[in-house]
Amino acid sequence: MHLWRKALRIIAGTKRGQPIATPKGRDTRPTLDRVKESLFGIIQFEIAGKTVLDLFAGSGNLGLEALSRGAEHAVFNDAARESAAVVRTNVEKLGFLRQSTIYSLDYRAAIQAAARAGFRFGLVFLDPPYRAGLLEETLAALKTAGVLAPGCRIIAEHAANLPPETPPGFTLCDRRKYGIAGLSIFEEERA
Repeated sequence: MHLWRKALRIIAGTKRGQPIATPKGRDTRPTLDRVKESLFGIIQFEIAGKTVLDLFAGSGNLGLEALSRGAEHAVFNDAARESAAVVRTNVEKLGFLRQSTIYSLDYRAAIQAAARAGFRFGLVFLDPPYRAGLLEETLAALKTAGVLAPGCRIIAEHAANLPPETPPGFTLCDRRKYGIAGLSIFEEERA
């Protein structure tokens, strides 16, 4: 069902060094350790006690790292059932089942399910397939659903040469490049 890649692991926190299973095939693109390490260096003081959303979860790599570093709860979603099954395997293996909610839905349906469940996210990880407009659509759906807590940071991974536009209602806080991968960090504008 899954393939263990030596390079994919928890970097820090209570589960430091633990391997993370990844889905087979080429449909997922796990965040590389050096990109993840840099990202978590940027947000290290914003994780503890937060509820996080790992929306295009793949293996659950980013949400699992956040839980290891003190996040209170993580909601994982991946529309691919195999990926959602791998997330569940990782969550169980790492002992995070009570701190996790796992969906296997289209991203819009997952956002609505999270809203109905009353989740308010302090951190959101978005690593969707690299296609034009998907990040912007996802940010708009998050805003409309009202699932972003005040001060929520939204971290979007994208192709370095295709950074997303900053959608209305959001502020770009930071943008970085790591080879072919890029990270953009947004915050919702508040009235």
